[in-house]
Amino acid sequence: MKSIHQTLQEKASAAIKAAFPESNSLLDVALPAEVTQATSEKFGHYQCNSSLKLSKILKISPRLIAEKIVSVLSRDKDEMIYSLEIAGPGFINITLEPDYLSKALRGIFNDPRLGVPFPREKKKIIVEFSSPNIAKELHVGHLRSTIIGESLARYFEFLGHDVLRLNHIGDWGTQFGMLIAYLKEFVPEVLTGKQSADLPLLMQWYRASKQTFDADPVFKKKAQLEVINLQAKEKSTFDAWKKICEISERAYQEIYDLLDVSLEKRGESSYNEALPKIVQLLEEKNLVTLSGGAKCIFLEGYKNQEGNPLPMIIQKSDGGYNYSTTDMAAMYQRINREKADRIIVVTDAGQRLHFQMIVDAATKAGFFENKHVQFDHVTFGVVLGPDGKKFKTRSGETEKLIDLIEKAIDYAKVTLRARLEDASQEEISELAKVLGVDAIKYADLSCHRNKDYVFSYERMLKFEGNTAAFLLYAYVRIQGIKRKVNKSIDGLNASITLKHPSEIALGLHILQFVETLEMIERDLLPHRLAEYLYELSEKFHAFFRDCQVVSSPEEASRLLLSELTSRILEKGLYILGLKTMSRM
Repeated sequence: MKSIHQTLQEKASAAIKAAFPESNSLLDVALPAEVTQATSEKFGHYQCNSSLKLSKILKISPRLIAEKIVSVLSRDKDEMIYSLEIAGPGFINITLEPDYLSKALRGIFNDPRLGVPFPREKKKIIVEFSSPNIAKELHVGHLRSTIIGESLARYFEFLGHDVLRLNHIGDWGTQFGMLIAYLKEFVPEVLTGKQSADLPLLMQWYRASKQTFDADPVFKKKAQLEVINLQAKEKSTFDAWKKICEISERAYQEIYDLLDVSLEKRGESSYNEALPKIVQLLEEKNLVTLSGGAKCIFLEGYKNQEGNPLPMIIQKSDGGYNYSTTDMAAMYQRINREKADRIIVVTDAGQRLHFQMIVDAATKAGFFENKHVQFDHVTFGVVLGPDGKKFKTRSGETEKLIDLIEKAIDYAKVTLRARLEDASQEEISELAKVLGVDAIKYADLSCHRNKDYVFSYERMLKFEGNTAAFLLYAYVRIQGIKRKVNKSIDGLNASITLKHPSEIALGLHILQFVETLEMIERDLLPHRLAEYLYELSEKFHAFFRDCQVVSSPEEASRLLLSELTSRILEKGLYILGLKTMSRM
């Protein structure tokens, strides 16, 4: 099913060609026609804004061009367009027929995809997100990557693509030598299984290992030996490393379960065997230069603060490898082995330069040769506290993600207890988990991802404004209407009739769901969907205020319109990673 936007764009493009047949050879740069959703209801439903661009090409006034386009569209007018109006210097305002909207709504009612077509070509899409480091707790800095990445993965899955969600875990490096040496010497019971341990303890031991490493030369040598043993996969050292990873991953999984996030673990360690081959491949391409004993790639256009060429080190002078080597190996694998059509990496904006260099180096090395692979680095801003600075605890430490989630759930419990006096503690707990997590996710996703945002429990749990609670309330209200009517929605053999302006506005917005999703595919901005759902909720509340549903002559039609709103809300919230609630 074509979107309204696509259909109107095709009609307007054909009208432009028909209006100026003698100039068709000049029109290509101005086609397809520029059709957008109207910025205000007073301008109709859509606008065609091509006249100004055509005026420069055809050397005719935009108003005259608009008149000719409208003349063709009016001549070929069908059941879709109700009225055409020229405004200003040559904007064409388009208002759609309510009957056309009604039929389109009824047409998507039984479609599980709600009018969203499957892609013309199914693609393999890799989304890499979250990416914590072993032996370190997930903190608020990981929040945005995890939430944004999960949303984008769900989005492409819903479209119908083959999605691989990767968690690129930092599970390798010299720091493990210190921690393993410390555990062997001071808490060996953890490694034998006689003493249990959690991630906070592991972090405490890591800090202690660093202090011991700096103060004790004997311990320092032991730690350095453990690094060599780890690289050689010596059994006791390798088993200790696996134990550390197991403790960390168990803690991460608790958070991922709370956030309803699904990821496939792909540690840096999984690329170890490929690293020497990657370096060799880059050398064979004559991209490697020795600098200070290290093997480097110098890419054109990259300079340091002093204005000197900026090296991308792929092998250190001591023979060790680093992030650049691992990311080059990861890029090679995703292109050549996993056959990705699109690779999306979600990290903070601070890593922008790193990934620009990785992509440029991979391009020079021929990784993308004869392959149509799109790479997107999805960046995001930071989470701020009420003081406008990076979000931290009162003691000044970085907020742990598990604490942040649990606090949001506690705030949600207080909110729900005040609203649901008849609810049991068990029900409150279940609903609070949904509302608290939804509130965190929506507060993030409703902001443009490249901007910083202020984190506030109080604001994100409000039932007014652009919050998860406001959207969920619209969904819950519709379930209440259905319970009150007590009829099978699927059994209603009725048409949808749009007469009242609030009905028409709601119906049109429902049909624009597909257009919203089309925009996200291009720019990977989840806030577009959040904005759409917020407007949908607002339009539903206006419809509910203006149009009686229960026991009205239009009950069946309005029930169907309400149900479609509910389905769009549920699907849209799911794509964002949010759950719905039965009552609130």
